[in-house]
Amino acid sequence: MRWQASEESAAIPMKVVGPVRIKGSEVDGELPLPLATYETPLWPSTHRGAIACNRAGGINAVVLDDRMTRSVLLEAPDIFEAQRVINALSGNRAALEAVVGETSRFARLLDLHTQVVGTLIYLRFAFHTGDASGHNMATLAAERLMDWLISEYPRLEYVSVSGNYCSDKKNSAVNGILGRGKYVVADVLLPASTVRRVLKAEPERIVQLNIKKNLIGSILSGGVRTANAHFANMLLGFYLATGQDAANIIEGSQGVVHAELRGADLYFSVTLPNLIVGSVGNGKSLDFVQRNLGLLGCLDREAPPGANARRLAVAAAAAVLCGELSLLAAQSVPGELMQSHVNLERRDSTKDEVDR
Repeated sequence: MRWQASEESAAIPMKVVGPVRIKGSEVDGELPLPLATYETPLWPSTHRGAIACNRAGGINAVVLDDRMTRSVLLEAPDIFEAQRVINALSGNRAALEAVVGETSRFARLLDLHTQVVGTLIYLRFAFHTGDASGHNMATLAAERLMDWLISEYPRLEYVSVSGNYCSDKKNSAVNGILGRGKYVVADVLLPASTVRRVLKAEPERIVQLNIKKNLIGSILSGGVRTANAHFANMLLGFYLATGQDAANIIEGSQGVVHAELRGADLYFSVTLPNLIVGSVGNGKSLDFVQRNLGLLGCLDREAPPGANARRLAVAAAAAVLCGELSLLAAQSVPGELMQSHVNLERRDSTKDEVDR
């Protein structure tokens, strides 16, 4: 029986919250935050965080690193050949860079890491991929590098173009340590009066909740390089609204919240070392995606390669900070979180019944 694919559209509710003021080299101004989600309380919660941050003067944000990775897997006939190949790679850097340069006008080899298990050789390549998230660009470059390596070292055998040392869409430590995607840090210093007036919470209680919930709780649960309340919520909403590969929230949500008192005020930051976003590529041609990318200022044809994607990553981090801040404030007050869900979701459920 022949299988045929049928194409349908899945309607996901979407709203634009904010705007939020962002300061830094990638963004200096106000940006709206488009979020597509079925979890309706996410919109007012993230918006509340944006209001608090705006009253504090805005969010600071920087992109510390920018790369896409692909690991390939080869096998040597014995461990001596594996050692010979690994030792020779550092002397072949120019040749490897030339191979990558032939695959794309944007792809550029940044780094190479190796692991050997018996006769198996794992090579983890890191590339700059311009404004694309870079999955396909990195895979094509890695495939050509494999071809070159096998031609140079004929005793090597192909195993896979992906050896899981990347690590793509999986929970791992390697991405946070060696980098995959955009490494973004965003922070804000909130006056105690703003925390009380807008977030209806006490700065000290938010700091203590972050320690006891995000840090200690994540250790107890066995979290891998992660200490946050719900980064994935904001990331999924932002990814769906801007045409990203939503499965990348797995590594993208591996991030850390740091909160402390500075005098009476609340210092609050989010660190996201694995944000994988792009302003061009598959999924970006849809009308609503183009509108949202335009709202975010990420369709600038005059911008240097990679600038639009870095701007997008900063916007994603700002959305994460606003949503994380608001949730932790709510969870520091007994009963507030559940009551807000009941009020908002019951109201939407009642509306659905009326509409039917």
